[in-house]
Amino acid sequence: MTLLMVVLGGAVGAPLRYLADRAVTARHDSVFPWGTLAVNAAACLVLGFVSAFALPGWAAALVVTGLLGALSTYSAFGYETFRLLRTRARFLALANAAGSVAAGLGAFALGGAAAAVFGA
Repeated sequence: MTLLMVVLGGAVGAPLRYLADRAVTARHDSVFPWGTLAVNAAACLVLGFVSAFALPGWAAALVVTGLLGALSTYSAFGYETFRLLRTRARFLALANAAGSVAAGLGAFALGGAAAAVFGA
């Protein structure tokens, strides 16, 4: 049952990540990976929110591991930061690394604060 929940969540999260990344990237004429930054921050926001609630195991597998695991992507973040370094865009690589960590932590905290409003 748990594996099925992870698969179902991932089946939604992976295409959602791709579509959101493409939508954000299409709006920016830049080599900076805005799409990956946006989807990772969004996943952290939702994770911060749902972490405040006691989810049953199946729901955690579906939402946290499946959906949010597929939505966020550390590998793309690492690849895009390395690609910026290889093209000598050192400032953008540093901005991506620092900005991604700051945005993720901030979004997680914001999600947790929003959950508190809902009584979590």
